[in-house]
Amino acid sequence: MAQYAILIYAKAQVDEAEVIPGAREAHDRHFEDMVKSGALVAAFALQPAADTATSVCGDVVTDGPFVDAKEVVAGFAIIEAPDLDAALKIARANPATQQGGGVEVRPVEGGFIADRPAVA
Repeated sequence: MAQYAILIYAKAQVDEAEVIPGAREAHDRHFEDMVKSGALVAAFALQPAADTATSVCGDVVTDGPFVDAKEVVAGFAIIEAPDLDAALKIARANPATQQGGGVEVRPVEGGFIADRPAVA
């Protein structure tokens, strides 16, 4: 089965008044649905880019995301799906697509996950 990366985009700046009630819960439900279906390989939510991103380009290090944009990568997931159409169906269900953001789906060419000892 092929693997696909789903890059999740959200607004770069969100005022408290713009927070959609139930948005976090919708993302949690989508996550649980991907786990139950067996499609989810890995998923990570990122801290807000405006507060925490540091970019490196050559010898230059700057605060903030690499590009100045209205949207930033808010998280990503790696899923397994039989084909692109199935991956797109999973991606379309991501709440970001209805909350002012969106998703990008890309086939994974290769990857590595470190085998780390369990933390006691």
